[in-house]
Amino acid sequence: MNSQSLQNQTIGIVGAGLLGRLLAFSFRRQGAQVTLFDRDDRRGARSCGYTGAGMLAPVSELESAEPAIARLGFASLPLWEVLVSQLENPVFFSRLGTLIVAHHLDMPDLQRFARMLQGKLAGLSENEWLGDLEKNIHWQLSRLELTALEPQLGEQFQQGLYIPDEGQIDNRQLMIALEQGILTHAVEWRCNTEVRDIQPHQVGDGFSTWQFDWVIDCRGLGARPDWDRVRGVRGEIIRVHAPEVSMSRPIRLMHPRYPLYITPRENHHYLIGATAIESEDLRPMTMRSALELLSAAYAVHSGFAEASILEMSVNCRPALPDNMPQIQVEDGLIRINGLYRHGFLISPKLVELVGDYLANQTIPAEYSSLFLHAHMEEAAYATAN
Repeated sequence: MNSQSLQNQTIGIVGAGLLGRLLAFSFRRQGAQVTLFDRDDRRGARSCGYTGAGMLAPVSELESAEPAIARLGFASLPLWEVLVSQLENPVFFSRLGTLIVAHHLDMPDLQRFARMLQGKLAGLSENEWLGDLEKNIHWQLSRLELTALEPQLGEQFQQGLYIPDEGQIDNRQLMIALEQGILTHAVEWRCNTEVRDIQPHQVGDGFSTWQFDWVIDCRGLGARPDWDRVRGVRGEIIRVHAPEVSMSRPIRLMHPRYPLYITPRENHHYLIGATAIESEDLRPMTMRSALELLSAAYAVHSGFAEASILEMSVNCRPALPDNMPQIQVEDGLIRINGLYRHGFLISPKLVELVGDYLANQTIPAEYSSLFLHAHMEEAAYATAN
């Protein structure tokens, strides 16, 4: 996009989670006059972006996602590299691939997972964005090959599946770096502001009203008064410091109840989590969940037995009935929601698409299904019901 394509446009962004921060940072750099609203403080601890694992795994997510998510994810990976280079604060970002393993009794689950991925990728073989990826996947790592990738896992697992080029980003470092970048670029940030009214060209908090060329609503679950089909999907994460564990890439473990992941950060810090639980319960993690997550991590590497538990976090991610993101557009107002568990994976490309739409009202054909005019969405919902 032309770096000056949004020059002097006024844009009000409601919601300062991951997507809202990316939009504010990107559009201000492109010359727009940006005002950012959020009910939280600048730390953003109530947002999904603060809680999430920051996994960037478009192929792995095909397990439960549509091909459109993989397309957005592949397109976002190089955009993440550019973004990280633009931020003044350091942000841990890597693309060393994803390793998927299973214990002996769960090997049939790993084999089914591999067959499922092979089937989905075969159906995508005509897509240019897929490239030679399928040829580079290691569908059945030997113990020796697995040990070469992750030396400390060779004793626990006989086989594995390796997907190259997938990555991860440190979500907490990113939120802090975006906060600093937004302030450095003179975005007007109205934190601790509960927005109560969003209209085309207009944002109000019950006391004051602000006018803009465009308003963008990316409040996630906070948007439910205006978008009642949004639901919450619970996610749980445990953060630990494990000096005896050395792993360099995200590990997914086949688990009887749900896929479990261990995501390494710098200095022997790790995130242990489950993917999604159909619940909007925001109460603290149950003992059952904590025991399952921690015992599974210990089964991957015995060094986790001596890890220090730093935090147990719970949040609910916004999802639509089909678990696909949607961008509603009308003159002066754009609503973005339903990123589900794919927020980090797809947000950079969504930001680029919305920016292009604001600049010249163009929508690439391959992404047209994501965009819907508001009156069309209402009509489709009425027809379906």
